[in-house]
Amino acid sequence: MQDQADPEDAKIVTLARSARARTGAPEGAAVRDSDGRTYAAATVALPSLALTALQAAVAAAVSSGAAGLEAAAVVTGSDSVDPASLAAVRDLGPTAHVLRADASGTVIETLHPETSK
Repeated sequence: MQDQADPEDAKIVTLARSARARTGAPEGAAVRDSDGRTYAAATVALPSLALTALQAAVAAAVSSGAAGLEAAAVVTGSDSVDPASLAAVRDLGPTAHVLRADASGTVIETLHPETSK
């Protein structure tokens, strides 16, 4: 487990936890753009549309005009971050770090671009 010293990172973990709890989804996620704005989302599982929580958070950032990402967080019961989710983050934030946290908000892992390809 990793120490969550950065208050801005703690904020996106909290937003991701809230998105997950609000919807009862398997995952919640939040991203912080290069201007410091945050976007949160939960897993989308519709008959005609399926997105991971991170993909949905990235989509929210893009649709709001974000030019880049600084960081992302996903709250999940999984022991890894889905590769498609990482790819979505990297599309908009090639240098962004991704925090994987458990349901309590404890950061289990921080993925950096050089270690998550």
